[in-house]
Amino acid sequence: MVAASDIPIPFRIIALMQERNRLFAYPLEQMASDIWSAKFRCTCCGECCTRVINNHIFLLDHDVAEVKKIDPDAYEPAPDPEFCDQNGMLYVSGYALRMKEDTNGSCWFHEDGKCRIYDQRFSGCRIYPHMLRRSAGAPGHVTWRQFARKGSHGQYDPAFPFEECLTLAQEIKEYENAYLTQQISFLETIHEYFTVQNLRHDPEGYYDRMQRYRQGRAVDIKVFDEGELVEFRIVKPIIFR
Repeated sequence: MVAASDIPIPFRIIALMQERNRLFAYPLEQMASDIWSAKFRCTCCGECCTRVINNHIFLLDHDVAEVKKIDPDAYEPAPDPEFCDQNGMLYVSGYALRMKEDTNGSCWFHEDGKCRIYDQRFSGCRIYPHMLRRSAGAPGHVTWRQFARKGSHGQYDPAFPFEECLTLAQEIKEYENAYLTQQISFLETIHEYFTVQNLRHDPEGYYDRMQRYRQGRAVDIKVFDEGELVEFRIVKPIIFR
């Protein structure tokens, strides 16, 4: 399988733009109908607030601005950086909520099974689990599918109002547009920065730095932050249980 970082950045940018165009073309009423058909109702079980369900909770640029006001210690560079230059510097497209090093890897704001800032929760948290995920069907045909975790992570609500589905569908499209736009901007910035600075992606260096990080050793990373690359030195805590 070809890694995303092995695909030329301009091709990746074009693919994301095409995906964003498909998002724009997807009828809002159809999305609302999909949500209404599922009739998924969150029961605030808190599972999605942990690494049991999500590896991390990505923050859009405007989410970062809000979390800085609430608690400046509550966010960190998102995991799984995409690039590493020949000098050992890692690059990632944004921030994520900080996760605790408890048994389940709980969100920074998750306490006693509940979100302590529920009314101020961030974009991905508000629409989850109603995200659109592109899936390939017949050759040459691409559709969008709506997904929702059922069973222990929610319940079926036969009285789910269609008006609420329309509102949620609009929020979903806004989130997906902002996410795709941020990823496109990140790739454009990396492409320009690497070209100007005579840098290149180094797969072997990437593997080495990620091994260092997993071993609890310090690594340097640049985070895409509102159009700029901001440098951090990070260390992954090693927890012995």
